Amino acid sequence: MKDTSRILDLKYKLQTIELLNLAKTEYTYRALSGILHLPETVLSRYVKGHVLPTAERAEEINKTLQKYMGLEKEIHKRIKYDDLGFFDNTEIINDTMLLERAVQQAVGAFAGKRINKVMTAAVDGVPLATLLAQRLGKRLIISKQSREIGVREFIEEVYIMPPAIMKSLYVSKDAFKKGEGILIADDIIDSGETQRAMIKIAHKAKAEVVGIYALVAIGDSWKARIDSMGNIPVEVGTVLTKKEISGIPA
Repeated sequence: MKDTSRILDLKYKLQTIELLNLAKTEYTYRALSGILHLPETVLSRYVKGHVLPTAERAEEINKTLQKYMGLEKEIHKRIKYDDLGFFDNTEIINDTMLLERAVQQAVGAFAGKRINKVMTAAVDGVPLATLLAQRLGKRLIISKQSREIGVREFIEEVYIMPPAIMKSLYVSKDAFKKGEGILIADDIIDSGETQRAMIKIAHKAKAEVVGIYALVAIGDSWKARIDSMGNIPVEVGTVLTKKEISGIPA
């Protein structure tokens, strides 16, 4: 237990250093010194990895920076719409620094959960899920809309996307092991049908979905569909109302 505690303590400190590095892209050392009430020389040593903060100081730094670098605000700043009013998530899923922030939120939200693998749906969920799987040190499962040549056995789930579009998701049967804890990560939750399809695939493999993380949720109609699959906690970076957008790809 002591070794586990030390590892978690070290991970938290390292996550704090990563957050400091992200803050450094927007603020000077002088500005950060004023925000955190720490000498510039100390902050420089943290950012450059020369020394780690104590657990207490790491917690103080984390809490303070979250107020200045709220993920929700940063996501909203990158939301764009095309000429037809459709939501464009390019500036969100292509911003690796923003995705790192989202990964921090996801890790914190599901700390203590038994996570064996991270699962997502191709293609826009892949960047976030890859970074999250890497941070957790777990394998990645990508569900795709077509069968891959060379894979002998698939788990398939057919589902209906509003208004009436039939789709399928495929995952190699070898991707899962019985009883594994699966964390689903995706860029957007709108109808909830894509996420529910992934839950069903995991259940067919006799694995357990321990949580869902998404960068953006559209409205709240998806909640009923997710709730119908069991008591699965969901964490999102931000929520947009249906009135704010028209047309979502997933």
